[in-house]
Amino acid sequence: MSVAVRLRDAMNAHDLEAFLACFHEDYQSEQPVHPGRGFGGREQVRANWSTIFAGVPDFAAELRSSCEEDGQEWSEWRWTGTRADGEALDMAGVIVAGVRDGRMIWGRLYIEPVEVVDESIDAAVRKMAGRSSEGR
Repeated sequence: MSVAVRLRDAMNAHDLEAFLACFHEDYQSEQPVHPGRGFGGREQVRANWSTIFAGVPDFAAELRSSCEEDGQEWSEWRWTGTRADGEALDMAGVIVAGVRDGRMIWGRLYIEPVEVVDESIDAAVRKMAGRSSEGR
Protein backbone atom coordinates (compact mmCIF):
# COMPACT_ATOMS: atom_id res chain seq x y z
CA MET A 1 0.00 0.00 0.00
CA SER A 2 1.39 3.41 -0.96
CA VAL A 3 2.32 6.03 1.62
CA ALA A 4 -0.38 8.35 0.22
CA VAL A 5 -3.10 5.72 0.72
CA ARG A 6 -1.89 5.04 4.27
CA LEU A 7 -1.82 8.80 4.97
CA ARG A 8 -5.37 9.19 3.66
CA ASP A 9 -6.65 6.30 5.75
CA ALA A 10 -4.93 7.61 8.90
CA MET A 11 -6.18 11.17 8.31
CA ASN A 12 -9.75 10.04 7.79
CA ALA A 13 -9.59 7.86 10.92
CA HIS A 14 -7.92 10.71 12.86
CA ASP A 15 -5.36 8.07 13.89
CA LEU A 16 -2.32 10.12 14.83
CA GLU A 17 -0.08 7.10 15.50
CA ALA A 18 -0.91 5.49 12.14
CA PHE A 19 -0.32 8.88 10.51
CA LEU A 20 3.08 9.28 12.19
CA ALA A 21 4.07 5.75 11.12
CA CYS A 22 4.10 7.09 7.54
CA PHE A 23 7.01 9.43 8.34
CA HIS A 24 10.69 8.65 8.78
CA GLU A 25 12.20 9.89 12.06
CA ASP A 26 14.42 12.27 10.05
CA TYR A 27 11.59 13.61 7.89
CA GLN A 28 12.23 17.03 6.32
CA SER A 29 9.30 19.19 5.22
CA GLU A 30 9.31 22.22 2.99
CA GLN A 31 6.58 24.39 1.58
CA PRO A 32 8.22 26.16 -1.36
CA VAL A 33 5.58 28.91 -1.58
CA HIS A 34 5.90 29.48 2.20
CA PRO A 35 9.65 29.09 2.89
CA GLY A 36 9.36 29.94 6.59
CA ARG A 37 7.17 26.89 7.24
CA GLY A 38 9.89 24.30 6.61
CA PHE A 39 10.81 21.99 9.48
CA GLY A 40 12.57 18.76 10.33
CA GLY A 41 11.58 15.79 12.44
CA ARG A 42 8.55 13.65 13.09
CA GLU A 43 7.79 15.39 16.41
CA GLN A 44 6.81 18.55 14.54
CA VAL A 45 4.52 16.40 12.37
CA ARG A 46 2.95 15.14 15.62
CA ALA A 47 2.47 18.69 16.92
CA ASN A 48 0.99 19.92 13.64
CA TRP A 49 -1.48 17.10 13.13
CA SER A 50 -2.58 16.75 16.74
CA THR A 51 -3.60 20.42 16.49
CA ILE A 52 -5.39 19.82 13.17
CA PHE A 53 -7.27 16.74 14.39
CA ALA A 54 -8.31 18.54 17.60
CA GLY A 55 -9.26 21.78 15.85
CA VAL A 56 -11.02 20.23 12.85
CA PRO A 57 -12.98 17.30 14.33
CA ASP A 58 -14.63 16.45 11.00
CA PHE A 59 -11.39 16.71 8.98
CA ALA A 60 -11.62 14.61 5.81
CA ALA A 61 -8.95 13.88 3.22
CA GLU A 62 -9.69 12.99 -0.38
CA LEU A 63 -6.79 11.45 -2.28
CA ARG A 64 -7.64 12.42 -5.84
CA SER A 65 -4.65 10.83 -7.54
CA SER A 66 -1.21 9.47 -6.76
CA CYS A 67 1.74 7.82 -8.45
CA GLU A 68 4.97 6.37 -7.14
CA GLU A 69 8.22 5.68 -8.96
CA ASP A 70 11.91 5.52 -8.11
CA GLY A 71 11.51 6.51 -4.48
CA GLN A 72 9.19 9.45 -5.10
CA GLU A 73 5.45 9.68 -4.65
CA TRP A 74 3.25 12.45 -6.03
CA SER A 75 -0.23 12.83 -4.60
CA GLU A 76 -3.11 15.24 -5.21
CA TRP A 77 -5.31 16.13 -2.23
CA ARG A 78 -8.49 17.87 -1.15
CA TRP A 79 -8.86 18.47 2.60
CA THR A 80 -12.18 19.62 4.08
CA GLY A 81 -13.80 20.08 7.46
CA THR A 82 -15.05 22.64 9.95
CA ARG A 83 -12.50 24.54 12.01
CA ALA A 84 -12.86 25.21 15.74
CA ASP A 85 -13.99 28.78 14.95
CA GLY A 86 -16.85 27.44 12.81
CA GLU A 87 -15.27 28.44 9.50
CA ALA A 88 -14.93 25.93 6.68
CA LEU A 89 -11.57 24.32 5.98
CA ASP A 90 -11.15 23.70 2.25
CA MET A 91 -7.65 23.10 0.94
CA ALA A 92 -6.34 21.50 -2.23
CA GLY A 93 -2.98 20.76 -3.75
CA VAL A 94 -0.12 18.38 -4.29
CA ILE A 95 2.50 16.71 -2.13
CA VAL A 96 5.76 15.52 -3.66
CA ALA A 97 7.50 13.10 -1.31
CA GLY A 98 10.64 11.06 -1.09
CA VAL A 99 9.92 7.56 0.17
CA ARG A 100 12.36 5.22 1.89
CA ASP A 101 11.41 1.92 3.52
CA GLY A 102 7.72 2.71 3.08
CA ARG A 103 7.91 6.04 4.90
CA MET A 104 8.25 9.65 3.83
CA ILE A 105 11.80 10.94 4.30
CA TRP A 106 11.08 14.37 2.79
CA GLY A 107 8.06 16.23 1.51
CA ARG A 108 7.34 19.33 -0.53
CA LEU A 109 3.82 20.51 0.17
CA TYR A 110 1.86 22.64 -2.27
CA ILE A 111 -1.43 22.59 -0.36
CA GLU A 112 -3.33 25.89 -0.34
CA PRO A 113 -6.75 27.18 0.75
CA VAL A 114 -9.36 27.04 -2.01
CA GLU A 115 -10.39 30.59 -2.88
CA VAL A 116 -13.90 31.51 -1.83
CA VAL A 117 -14.17 34.21 -4.49
CA ASP A 118 -13.07 33.05 -7.90
CA GLU A 119 -11.46 35.40 -10.34
CA SER A 120 -11.47 34.72 -14.06
CA ILE A 121 -8.38 33.40 -15.80
CA ASP A 122 -8.08 36.76 -17.60
CA ALA A 123 -8.02 38.66 -14.29
CA ALA A 124 -5.51 36.22 -12.80
CA VAL A 125 -3.17 36.51 -15.80
CA ARG A 126 -3.40 40.32 -15.75
CA LYS A 127 -2.55 40.30 -12.05
CA MET A 128 0.38 37.94 -12.63
CA ALA A 129 1.67 40.26 -15.38
CA GLY A 130 1.30 43.34 -13.18
CA ARG A 131 -1.63 44.71 -15.15
CA SER A 132 -4.58 45.19 -12.86
CA SER A 133 -6.83 46.65 -15.57
CA GLU A 134 -7.43 46.12 -19.28
CA GLY A 135 -6.09 49.55 -20.25
CA ARG A 136 -2.56 49.10 -18.94
